[in-house]
Amino acid sequence: MAMQALRESAKTLRIGMIAGDGIGRNVLPAAQRVLEAVPGIPKPTFVALDAGFEHFQKTGTALPKETVDTLKSECTAAMFGAVSSPSHKVAGYSSPIVALRKEMDLYANVRPVKSVEGHDPRMVDMTIVRENTECLYVKQETIEDTPQGRVARATRQISERASTRIGRMAFEIALAAAQVKQQRGAAASAYGWTGGPTVTIVHKSNVLSVTDGLFRESVRKVAAEYPNVEVNEQIVDSLVYRLFREPEKLSTLVCPNLYGDIVSDGAAALVGSLGLVPSVNVGDSFIMGEPVHGSAPDIADRVPSIANPIASIRSAALMLEFMGYVEPAAKIYDAVDSAIRAGHVTPDLGGKLSTDEVTDVVLKAL
Repeated sequence: MAMQALRESAKTLRIGMIAGDGIGRNVLPAAQRVLEAVPGIPKPTFVALDAGFEHFQKTGTALPKETVDTLKSECTAAMFGAVSSPSHKVAGYSSPIVALRKEMDLYANVRPVKSVEGHDPRMVDMTIVRENTECLYVKQETIEDTPQGRVARATRQISERASTRIGRMAFEIALAAAQVKQQRGAAASAYGWTGGPTVTIVHKSNVLSVTDGLFRESVRKVAAEYPNVEVNEQIVDSLVYRLFREPEKLSTLVCPNLYGDIVSDGAAALVGSLGLVPSVNVGDSFIMGEPVHGSAPDIADRVPSIANPIASIRSAALMLEFMGYVEPAAKIYDAVDSAIRAGHVTPDLGGKLSTDEVTDVVLKAL
């Protein structure tokens, strides 16, 4: 299993730090400070690495070969800060984070979206498990002139292999989450989802019967290996409706790449901000934490920085959790939650603190 392999590789922590663009340079140091301070893990070392649109503008390369080689040969994990994504085609540029997921075979993007008990009015405790390597993100697009005008086409790839392994990841996560809640007692499950391990397959096979049909069937086959996990299905558009009407009834969602991207960003609105929501990109032997927010160029150069470091700090904790350091991760989560409850937050959440000041509060709580 992927999580078991990650735990075996986590006896040393040499972490590649890829700041990327914009506020990535502000929030990644915050995560590093917390990783250096949290008790219960091996003393981490860090390697600064390059990637991003800004690096592309300087060098013509968005993801240097040296970065990939160093991750593969020297690092046991990585953190990625943020990446700028031009909305128009830029000749020669391709998203480094998408490329990095493929290079490192980080086939699962895992995004927990959880309320802070005693602070958030809505009860949310869900995890979106997104397939990370295919769907429309294979980026095979063409455009041609026809008598009726230009026609653009994109290839969508759904494979049995990718769908099976993301399904298995979702079931493993559902079981692990239930176990952690049981170990930590009622406090861990008092807000949001309180049922047993449940996986909801998100698809649109009523329209895309071949591609989404294969995704659905592949995950269904995996479900037979997990008799103790309840399995549901949800058409993606009705899932979005439920997301905002009754999020407390959703637990672990497994999605093809595009749906997972959209659903996870939408779910972040339930807890207040993309600046709060962590993620990890997970493979069988490597993991990379990644806050889900963008590069925020409008505030990237503010001094002092007001970028919200919480998503980055939580991503570091989530990375530790997947590597088997459950209690150190829980300490970080609790420290962040206490800062949020006390209102010690950045301006995007209505507070007045800087990036460093929020990080200081979290470190003090640790």
